[in-house]
Amino acid sequence: MKYLIVGLGNIGAEYADTRHNIGFKVVDGLAQAADVSFTADRYGSIAEVKFKGRTLLLLKPSTYMNLSGKAVRYWMNEEKIPIENLFVVVDDIALPFGTLRIRGKGSDGGHNGLKNIAEMIGSTDYSRLRFGVGGDFPKGMQIDYVLGHWTPEEVAALPERIAQAGEVIKAFGTIGLARTMNTYNGK
Repeated sequence: MKYLIVGLGNIGAEYADTRHNIGFKVVDGLAQAADVSFTADRYGSIAEVKFKGRTLLLLKPSTYMNLSGKAVRYWMNEEKIPIENLFVVVDDIALPFGTLRIRGKGSDGGHNGLKNIAEMIGSTDYSRLRFGVGGDFPKGMQIDYVLGHWTPEEVAALPERIAQAGEVIKAFGTIGLARTMNTYNGK
């Protein structure tokens, strides 16, 4: 069984440690824990993690956030991965920092990366892990907030939350969406 695990983010050093790049951080953490490296490939960087007889193909799109769907569609087609085996990791300002919420489908919630994925694959019926980055910003300052850097308190808490997100991804690949949601939502 093969799964496409997509961490959303923006390429470039100026975005590396921003809230918007938590998807990249989560798949980086999973690759590091499995002692595998990413290699540059078409529309992104790819790493392959083997876990309990499953293959988790980790993707960090190089298309920038707003065009992530191009990379997702390409790799789904290239690797013949069905939509039910697609799992997207994304930042969410509607959730408190560190909260992990798994959904099997849904709207883009105003997130341009999710919106583009839905447009490119023709469906919103794909699983996603929303990683809460909080929403402590003044009205109209959303872009500055998500492209801003973590607070020192958040930096200290990130390793544990990223590791937990990695456990969610492995569970998705082994026990399925419904059991993963029951086990991890709200924790």
